[in-house]
Amino acid sequence: MTYQEATTYLFTAAPLFQNIGAGAYKEGLTSTHLLDKHFNHPHQNYRTIHVGGTNGKGSTSHTLAAILQAQGYRVGLYTSPHLVDFRERIRVNGEMIPQQRVIDFVEKERSFFEPLHPSFFELATALAFQYFAEMKVDVAVIEVGLGGRLDCTNIIRPDLSIITNISLDHIQFLGNTLPKIAYEKAGIIKHDIPAIIGEAGDKEVRTVFEEEAKTVGTELTFAEEEQELTDFSLSYTNGYTYQTKTYGELHGQLGGYCQEKNIRTILAAVKLLNKNGYDIDAKAVKEGVANVCELTGLMGRWQTLATNPLTICDTGHNVGGMQYITRQLQETPHQKLHIIIGMVNDKDVNTVLSMLPKDAAYYFTQASVKRAMPVEDFSQIAEKHNLHGSCYANVGLAYSAAKQNADKNDLIFVGGSTFIVADMLNNIL
Repeated sequence: MTYQEATTYLFTAAPLFQNIGAGAYKEGLTSTHLLDKHFNHPHQNYRTIHVGGTNGKGSTSHTLAAILQAQGYRVGLYTSPHLVDFRERIRVNGEMIPQQRVIDFVEKERSFFEPLHPSFFELATALAFQYFAEMKVDVAVIEVGLGGRLDCTNIIRPDLSIITNISLDHIQFLGNTLPKIAYEKAGIIKHDIPAIIGEAGDKEVRTVFEEEAKTVGTELTFAEEEQELTDFSLSYTNGYTYQTKTYGELHGQLGGYCQEKNIRTILAAVKLLNKNGYDIDAKAVKEGVANVCELTGLMGRWQTLATNPLTICDTGHNVGGMQYITRQLQETPHQKLHIIIGMVNDKDVNTVLSMLPKDAAYYFTQASVKRAMPVEDFSQIAEKHNLHGSCYANVGLAYSAAKQNADKNDLIFVGGSTFIVADMLNNIL
């Protein structure tokens, strides 16, 4: 079996959420527990940190992993979705799991897991947990897949639980109000395990978290109240400069507007980890924050793809993420704005489109996943919001057209969906 055959098998034998959406969702943890028992509970062999939330959990997970690596820990990192290669999901000290290890997993274990009919994410999680144990990691940073309470990562007993924020997303699974979504996300809060809330949001959401912490019996920290970050500034070419009480000046490699919120959560996490037996010094914090992409392979977060003209992509794909992107697009220096955009059909398309600038040139397209909204339908909805442009069958064609039309002082943005960004990266890497 080749690596391509192994991944194709995983994507088809256990449906991939990023391709088909709701049809791949499997509620409950029965299969997860059976897989975990079969592999002899590998996650119990190392420390873990659990990161959930609607937006920002990928950046937060990668940055914490980078800081821990810089301190000298051997770090596992499990995130989703992948952009170019399945192996991006499972890393040790930034290195992706080897292709042969994925092949071996499928060949050796398929006879066990096929009768269970697990989801793709359950299989990926089982592989990650097993691989981290084999690699003898000191600690693994585990990103929640969907929700929290019933997510298959929620079998771990971490040193720290983090919920970055709450926004309306995946409402068909998690509920159609912020408190309902907060309840599902709060499911990773556990007895006697400290928990951090990055952005509490409104009073109702805060109450959900406070009540859950009281019910299970643990302490809750609201990162916004920690006041570790004293000042910050953003350079459009060099990322953030943060002034902090404990760590002095930090250079933040990630330059999206949302990162100012994320860094508060990250610094609060470092403080709590140090209180609970970790040894993370200021040097490691500085190195991790400044070099997160190189240390962990993070892609797609306000990532510069080209400079002439400036071309940026970002995986923000819901209302919570787009509020930062639209403001940053307007404030990033440019002559004319070109937006390459597509979305998947289970998002709040109308609200996202209503937030976008009317004076940009649009290149409507669709990602190469089944969930992608057909470009013709998407462009018709966009027209209703006075967004005007042309349709392109794929991201590569849209990018070629934008490059041809853009002058050197223009700005090209690629986004609207994680999968649009994935296709873009596949097109240029």
